[in-house]
Amino acid sequence: MEWSARPGTVTALAVAGLALGTAAWLLEPVGRVLVGAAAVLLLAIAGRSAVLRPRLAAGPDGVVVRTLTGRLVLPWSHVRVQVRETRRRGLRSRLLELDTATGTDAAGQLVLLGRWELGADPDEVARSLAGRRPA
Repeated sequence: MEWSARPGTVTALAVAGLALGTAAWLLEPVGRVLVGAAAVLLLAIAGRSAVLRPRLAAGPDGVVVRTLTGRLVLPWSHVRVQVRETRRRGLRSRLLELDTATGTDAAGQLVLLGRWELGADPDEVARSLAGRRPA
């Protein structure tokens, strides 16, 4: 099983970044810098999401998370999966939390993934991971 950002959303971000970059040339210098920076940011997010595919994968040995520096393999025997929910200013957000730290070993790995990076609801992903986990 694999999860990553939705291709349509990534494409829309790239198109919006290109449109902003093109429109920046029609503006005055200060506006050109601001709109150009927004275009670069959108293109960077789209590029990162396109490169990190799949962002999360579950296999028989454990969970694999792709990062910009490589792959992070979290074995099933060490990983704890839960969904963290926070509320701020009336908005609710949920993150999938993958944690390898144990009570005696505080030097584990902590990975937080949101709905955008997974392309699915973190609750659904956590349930799927629980179903894939060997007994």
